[in-house]
Amino acid sequence: MSNLGDLEIFARVVTAGSMSAAGRELGLSPAVVSKRMRRLEDRLGTRLLHRTTRQISLTEAGQGFYERVVAILAGIEEAESFVSRGSALARGVLKVSAPTSFGRLHIAPHINVFMQANPDLGVNLVLRDEFVDIVGDGYDLAIRIAELDDSSLVARKLAPVRRILVAAPEYLERHGTPASLDDLEHHICLAPHNNDPWKLEGPNGQMVYRPVGPLQTNSSEVVREAVIGGVGIALRSTWDIGGELSDGRLVQVLPAYEGSRNVAIHAVYASRRFLPAKVRLFIDYLAELYGPAPYWDNLETSAAAQTDGPDLSAKTGSLSEPDILQARK
Repeated sequence: MSNLGDLEIFARVVTAGSMSAAGRELGLSPAVVSKRMRRLEDRLGTRLLHRTTRQISLTEAGQGFYERVVAILAGIEEAESFVSRGSALARGVLKVSAPTSFGRLHIAPHINVFMQANPDLGVNLVLRDEFVDIVGDGYDLAIRIAELDDSSLVARKLAPVRRILVAAPEYLERHGTPASLDDLEHHICLAPHNNDPWKLEGPNGQMVYRPVGPLQTNSSEVVREAVIGGVGIALRSTWDIGGELSDGRLVQVLPAYEGSRNVAIHAVYASRRFLPAKVRLFIDYLAELYGPAPYWDNLETSAAAQTDGPDLSAKTGSLSEPDILQARK
């Protein structure tokens, strides 16, 4: 293993361009790096590096040795990744950021199954509605519900998002049911917590409608409770109000218009060549749990699903819970 460590240091010295730079990257002093290089050259019986006070360069033997060392180290990394991908268990601490409401309704109830299948794993689930700096704040991944822009991050779609216009029956009894978008001018419309306009898709394609109403809040859950309580009409995701649609506390209005289909639920993580097992397994678990036809869009069972969690065996065919947690990429 010490020989392998010497090879890793040698490769880092070459790529960094100096022993001091390689030492900083590896957390070693320049003296230690220099000593390890001398030991490697003594063992091989040849000089690998030309050293000056300012820089280093490879000897002819060093160039050929470096090319072979890089291949060896790449092979070791690939072998370790293969073992990691084949592992059914995740280890360490998984730090996850998720939107408050979605995390409470559709992640927290299912954490127990994942943790029981991975007893060596700890989960730090942070719920907040603002986007976090995944790398800067030390998150392994973030769950984001959005139409994602291009970025240096990697995103995997976990489930589609269906957003519909809804109101409580008692509100419609008092104010009537709108028959067209123009009718909304005579209704109380509840703006989103971030005051974004409604991005809708209808018979004539995409359109934007800016709701105006008496309620303003920075909380999506306040808007949710307001529409359930009969205050007005709101554009809500079915993952958020599936139970209320099922039991009749909310009904859909203007069914010809729904939210943009470009919005989806994504797992977002830093771009890496090899994804850590704990991150990959958790993403696979959520993707299998939700899928292209999420349980909350099954209106006959969505109320029970939000209370007790979905029947995973029913949602995934013949797969058992341990099967769901296996790595499948």
